[in-house]
Amino acid sequence: MIETPTEQDALDAYSTIVTSVAEKVLPSVASLRIGRGGRGSGGAGSGVVITPDGFLVTSAHVVAAGGTASATFIDGTEYQVDIVGADPLSDLAIVRARSADLHPARIGDADRLRVGQLVVAIGNPMGFSGSVTSGVVSGLGRSLATADGNGHRRFVEDVIQTDAALNPGNSGGALSDSKAQLIGVNTAVAGMGLGLAVPINSTTQAILSALMRSGRVRRAYLGIAGGTRPLPPSVAERLGRRAGVEVHEVVAGSPAENAKLRGGDVIVSVGDVGVSKAGDLQRLMVEAKIGSRIPLTVLRADQLLSLDVVPIELK
Repeated sequence: MIETPTEQDALDAYSTIVTSVAEKVLPSVASLRIGRGGRGSGGAGSGVVITPDGFLVTSAHVVAAGGTASATFIDGTEYQVDIVGADPLSDLAIVRARSADLHPARIGDADRLRVGQLVVAIGNPMGFSGSVTSGVVSGLGRSLATADGNGHRRFVEDVIQTDAALNPGNSGGALSDSKAQLIGVNTAVAGMGLGLAVPINSTTQAILSALMRSGRVRRAYLGIAGGTRPLPPSVAERLGRRAGVEVHEVVAGSPAENAKLRGGDVIVSVGDVGVSKAGDLQRLMVEAKIGSRIPLTVLRADQLLSLDVVPIELK
């Protein structure tokens, strides 16, 4: 006869997982101080080591004040830090500690997360270093509004929502799964019991690679504002998808205007890749698309049209 686990057994198992994750991830999480000598009032937050030679990922808003910085680890070691690059439109940044012997976190894949899955948040809230909280994935596919300081507004798509307690100072810290893999960078406290984290997946890893390589992220620009619109049943059946991206506005003089896109058009594919929401378009507007001629499939009234657009670099 198989015995049913007791509530105490379940709690012990939960505690064992959280303890194990904390032991593995804590050495990779630093308290960051941004400002004069790394000790000023410029800013503070957390960072996570992702390479043994000193690269850490953090939140762009943590390093926005610029200047010098310092990173302090749970064992008390402290290093001067150089800000390598920041991407406000994804709220991700890369800094580099002046050390070649750090403990990198294991990188996971947030695209494999499921709602209800256990997650552990590690950071330095309110200046309390090495703080650990746990909870579950409350939602996936959320949007987080960001801006780059130059008037460009963007929604970071597929943000992870969690009920693991987050407070000021957690930004830039680790969100890990039960296998102690880094699957998110804590970025915002959205309300009581509600935290958000930028996912670590193929899209954001490309952003981090660009920041490590050149200190910035180059993006292609179409010049539209849009949102999801359901496709008519006949078109949905023909294309094998339910929605496209409706063009709400076309910016004057933009590549979209030059391509003859109009308000009310519904973009259903870019090249041979289907799109159904604004985030799909944003993910496709990578550096390689700048200056390239790209075919768009567009639903206008009841007709599918093919239009060519040549994106420019987003400034």
